[in-house]
Amino acid sequence: MRKFAVGQAVRRREDDRFLRGAGSYIDDIVLPGEARGVVVRSPHAHARIVSIDTAQAEGMPGVVKVFTARDVEAAGLGTIPSVTKIDGMDEAGVRLPPRHALTGDVVRYVGDPVAFVVAETREEAQAAAEMVEVDYEALPEVASLAHALDGDAPVIWPQLDAGNLCFHFRKGDAAAVDEAFAKADRISAVDLRNNRLVPNAMEPRGSIGDYDAEAEQYVLRMSGQAVHGQRAQLANAVFKVDPERIRVIAPDVGGGFGAKNFVYPENILVLMAARALARPVKWIAERGENFLAETHGRDHLTRAELALDAEGHFLALRVRTLANMGAYLSSYAAIIPSQASWIPMGGNYAIPAIDMDVRAVFTNTVPVDAYRGAGRPESAYVMERLVDVAAHDTGIDPFELRRRNFISSFPYRTALGAEIDCGDFADMLDRAARAADRDGFAGRRAASRERGRLRGLGISSYLEVTLGGPSDEAELRFDDDGGVTLLVGTQSTGQGHETAYVQLVATELGLPEEKIRYLQADTGQIPTGGGHGGSRSLMIGGSAVFRTAGEVRDKGRRAAAHLLEAGEADLEFADGVYSVVGTDHSIGLLDVEARLREAGSLPEGVPETLTSRMGFTRPAVNYPNGCHICEVEVDPETGVVSLENYTVVDDFGRIVNPLIAEGQVIGGTVQGIGQALLEEAVYDTDSGQLMTGSFMDYCMPRADDFCGISVTFNEDIPSKTNPLGVKGAGEAGATGAPPAVVNAIVDALKDRGVRHLDMPLTPEKVWRAAAGIG
Repeated sequence: MRKFAVGQAVRRREDDRFLRGAGSYIDDIVLPGEARGVVVRSPHAHARIVSIDTAQAEGMPGVVKVFTARDVEAAGLGTIPSVTKIDGMDEAGVRLPPRHALTGDVVRYVGDPVAFVVAETREEAQAAAEMVEVDYEALPEVASLAHALDGDAPVIWPQLDAGNLCFHFRKGDAAAVDEAFAKADRISAVDLRNNRLVPNAMEPRGSIGDYDAEAEQYVLRMSGQAVHGQRAQLANAVFKVDPERIRVIAPDVGGGFGAKNFVYPENILVLMAARALARPVKWIAERGENFLAETHGRDHLTRAELALDAEGHFLALRVRTLANMGAYLSSYAAIIPSQASWIPMGGNYAIPAIDMDVRAVFTNTVPVDAYRGAGRPESAYVMERLVDVAAHDTGIDPFELRRRNFISSFPYRTALGAEIDCGDFADMLDRAARAADRDGFAGRRAASRERGRLRGLGISSYLEVTLGGPSDEAELRFDDDGGVTLLVGTQSTGQGHETAYVQLVATELGLPEEKIRYLQADTGQIPTGGGHGGSRSLMIGGSAVFRTAGEVRDKGRRAAAHLLEAGEADLEFADGVYSVVGTDHSIGLLDVEARLREAGSLPEGVPETLTSRMGFTRPAVNYPNGCHICEVEVDPETGVVSLENYTVVDDFGRIVNPLIAEGQVIGGTVQGIGQALLEEAVYDTDSGQLMTGSFMDYCMPRADDFCGISVTFNEDIPSKTNPLGVKGAGEAGATGAPPAVVNAIVDALKDRGVRHLDMPLTPEKVWRAAAGIG
């Protein structure tokens, strides 16, 4: 196998510049004449703005201008858009409140932006921001998801005339579920809490706005995702200009996890200020701003019920969820608990009837949107905790109960209408059980007991879905210097696209990887793009790259036949060279391009260049799946949980780069374990203040919180939904991990009467459960 071929565990080539400090992140970019911006944010969760006085701030040294909501209105800027057309909503649909770049009437969460100070330096802007005088009239707030729909709860958006209800989503057959429950031999139920998380990418958000007056074009550089999507939203909804008049560029991005996918007020403010001041304006978030003003993830309350017959076969599933949207509806927030959640609802199991009901509500908290997995981890957690509760209730072994109910015939259409194309869930379970040495667990549990410890084994047989936009394009451009540039519409924020895509090109065209440049995330050079999200990049973008390489190869064959004076059928292509079969006549792919450039007129059918652009549209989604097995030891005297063994077996179809895929799985698994054990964004329900606004209060996972994570892949079941046979990998770890960890801890505590614990399972919570303290 040639170097850099598909299937090889090649180290990421972009890591060389990252490790040398040669990456280019948003704060590394300094434009001539650049000013700095600082956002003034509300200290109240809910208050009416009586007045804003900027005079003292504007007189401070270095201050260029202080912008308020009046400036936003004077500029004619529209509101931040959000997706609201989703099948399954009730007649009222999704209620979309207005969200402006700066708030001028009522603030609705701590951190709501009310002014934007621009000065020569950040320090001067910060000093002036502290002198902006805002007179607030406090209003009653509701920061509790559980009480947002109470009759006496303060209403955040009275003009919507729906209390705090954002939307009501229904999916499934309620009558069939009711009938199945009436006939069931047993009903198992659990009340779940999917805790609110702060994404906390290594690099905080940041943006630089510039305005080219001659071209009449806004230029936004940002630490962000989905540059084409953000350009469209900024152009169509906010600035109301032709999309070509906005260029969005993302340099190297230090992590995103979904939270950088959206149009934020700051992206609008730097562009508005740049045009008004005729100079670039940069804003870089402090870590505290990320806690206060970047979208959070998860935050659901769910009651799930499962009907079973006497043999433990699943008859019906009923799910009732309350989902927190925060104070405003972020770009894709409505999709997460509805569309992104219903497709995998029911997991890997054959369940004849499902009834899913979601009420999404507004609260006086920062908006909630996509976070790694975006709906699929929430569904997997519901299902895998419920199956373990049912195993506890019936006395059936958790492994056997799963095996007894797995989908076994494909394609399989679920009760909610999703079609699962392929899989072998029982085999994945068996592989994981062997890898985790399940047979030896009883002995390890006994040894722990002798030391005064409690040992538990938890399983999560998860189902993922490759979602995101269904189409994308790629271009292979042959350059003047004899190399090629790969331009893609997807975007990496650390996933390794620059390596995996180049492996595809190197494999298909036989080109040395050093001849292949990579370009992404610039709407000025790449006309279309779907960004990343839903683990779509390799399935959609990779397939576009694969098809483009095939087009190059086919065009090269036609050109080589002309140049070698041979028939196309007489040529073979290997290692980047076209050869006439049975002769020593040959020509390399790059030489074909060079000869085409030198040629004058060419016969009909012979291309003038090998540069090609092709797209790919998926015919259907596909379903990554796998099994996580977590083994823990609990100290009942302290509640401390120790991860002893962690095993992952994944079915991602064909693996392009095992090293990158393993890294993605481990990273996602660590984030999922962080949710299960440590992380939680907590608001004071009386004041709406964020109580976990820094790393002093919000507990991020560290290396010593983990054991080694064993990852293996099953490539025996490639997907037929794309030419590569791949299934999405990026979010699977975060989907499978939380229920595996919680199931393991509950298993350790089951002899002490514990049936369920809500995440995060902190030492205090585990200690109280072990001690029988409420």
